[in-house]
Amino acid sequence: MSFYKKIPLLVKLLLAITLGIVLGSSLPTSIIRVFVTFSSIFSSFLGFTIPLIIVGFIVPGISQVSNNAGKLLGLSTGVAYVSTLIAGTFAFIVAKFTLPSILANATLQTFQNPEDLMLKGYIEFKMTPIFDVTTALVISFILGIGISATQSDSLKQGFNDFGEIIEKLLSSVIIPLLPFYILGVFMNITASGEVFKILKIFIMVFAVILLLHFIIIIVQYLVAGSVNGRNPFKMILAIAPAYITAIGTQSSAATIPVTLKSTKKMGVDKNIANFTIPLFATIHLSGSTITLTTCATAVYWLQHGATFPTVAVMIKFIILLGVTMVAAPGVPGGGVMAALGLLQSVLGFNEVMLSLMIALYITQDSFGTACNISGDGALSAIVDKLNRVFFKKDKQQDLA
Repeated sequence: MSFYKKIPLLVKLLLAITLGIVLGSSLPTSIIRVFVTFSSIFSSFLGFTIPLIIVGFIVPGISQVSNNAGKLLGLSTGVAYVSTLIAGTFAFIVAKFTLPSILANATLQTFQNPEDLMLKGYIEFKMTPIFDVTTALVISFILGIGISATQSDSLKQGFNDFGEIIEKLLSSVIIPLLPFYILGVFMNITASGEVFKILKIFIMVFAVILLLHFIIIIVQYLVAGSVNGRNPFKMILAIAPAYITAIGTQSSAATIPVTLKSTKKMGVDKNIANFTIPLFATIHLSGSTITLTTCATAVYWLQHGATFPTVAVMIKFIILLGVTMVAAPGVPGGGVMAALGLLQSVLGFNEVMLSLMIALYITQDSFGTACNISGDGALSAIVDKLNRVFFKKDKQQDLA
């Protein structure tokens, strides 16, 4: 068991997909349905926990940010949120224009008619959520803002504790069981006869995501360089060690020391860097937002017979996703787990689509994390400039 825990989540996921294809094409249906039964029960449990995940992460996130909302914190949070919205909007625009040619003739009956093609488990165990996703979001905003406004230490501590319970559930139960869930789903998809179409789509969408990551990093540093009068490409070169470290660690938090050193090297005030880099490692996830938006657009296209979600639907999704990413837990796969509720409620994704979103996201999670932390350096430089222009007199007070 300890050996299994030491295996990186990405490796576990790739093994699950490979085994799912091999076993799904060679085992009899009766045995495949055993694995499908587990995936079905796990999916029901996952659906039950989604509203709890939303409340457990968003309430402490909002109350913490608001409770400490000095000028510099408010500025930094605003810059991070705008960056996330730009990244999501950019990803949707690019996906809308590129995916039709990339996914041409890639219709999947598994997405459109899962009830007809997918195997059923031997038993069903329905776990009805306490409330739906929309209710969870509304409750989270009301409680988070209310706790900040009333300065209720007891409520704040209570929801902080609840958030820790949910994060423990995520890191100790849900994330470790995800590979077995994906194994059952891919065995089922293989049995349906469409697995190789899906793998081909995986590769093409993955290439688009990586390209978008590099583009958004360049854009972020072009802005940071222009407002500070510095060479943006020298700034990118300075942040490169943090990018490479993040690919290896798959953790923004673990990369903070390298990100901090690289950010100071590009000329950002050390006091600003000391404040913003740990903050952005938690609340700025532009790379993850690009991944989720691009994958969601592609999966929606496949499910709805070559049509995209409306602009209004995607605006709603991206705005709520930006808030969700601020509160996403800092564990591998945490971003997509926090976003599952939005994928269900806003885009109408079913179990198969959600499982593929999880697989797509975790497969590129290292690169998404690297994009996130690379942008942190650019945003710190922007905040440094804005702070000098607007809040210079109050800088030491804000940092205190």
